[in-house]
Amino acid sequence: MTRARREARVRAPWPLAVPAALATVFLLFPLLALIIRAPWESLPDLLTDPSTRHALWLSVRTATIATAICMVFGVPLAWALSRASFPGRDLIHALVTIPLVLPPVVGGVSLLLVLGRRGIVGRHLDNWFGLTIPFTTDAVILAQIFVAMPFLVLSVEGALSAADQRFEEAAATLGASRVTTFRRVTLPMILPAIGAGAVLCWARALGEFGATITFAGNFPKTTQTMPLAVYLAMEVDPEKAIALSLVLLSVSIVVLVALRGRWWNSRQAQGIV
Repeated sequence: MTRARREARVRAPWPLAVPAALATVFLLFPLLALIIRAPWESLPDLLTDPSTRHALWLSVRTATIATAICMVFGVPLAWALSRASFPGRDLIHALVTIPLVLPPVVGGVSLLLVLGRRGIVGRHLDNWFGLTIPFTTDAVILAQIFVAMPFLVLSVEGALSAADQRFEEAAATLGASRVTTFRRVTLPMILPAIGAGAVLCWARALGEFGATITFAGNFPKTTQTMPLAVYLAMEVDPEKAIALSLVLLSVSIVVLVALRGRWWNSRQAQGIV
């Protein structure tokens, strides 16, 4: 079976090879151009610039915090969508996936309408507690959560749907509570999916631009993340923009390599490769 599948991959219909090659070139050529045009000689100086270090540190810090919050709330949400039965479940599932297809700028506008000083919730936070969220570092984190959480939820939900529920039923038969069953049986089964979803979530949060600039603005040392720094540098220092883009590209490659290892091991365990 495995050998036959390998041969089937090699002997794919030749009319598919040309469009596949063109698609590959179209996707890879801009990235190769970025590498070719990179100012390698001045790259160390550009990357050690104080503004670059502040933007990088802010991006890493906020993306990490956003991912942690997504895990706290996203894993239970994924479990509810996969295992629980309640009214409006399909609607909630659709709403969870909307940030994947919604333009990030629209997400930023939506966050402003909710949490802005005149927003549905934000005006009460401002009047009662003197709390203003937009154009702060907290706004960056909230924008990242909004666009990144679906990646975690869908990854974990898919793992829960594919997991064998007989182990959970056996644990319940032996007298384990639902909490114990989730902690001792379900969680270990879906842990690789949680890890993969968290990595995707972190990478998406790191690269967030549209919702951030709309909801949090572009203030150095406060809300200027790496994507915003790239956008600003393109207007005044293109070489610096390329250098910053290389950093984000490197992070993306590391993320893909890490996930590739996880997917490869999973496919081997299933006897697919």
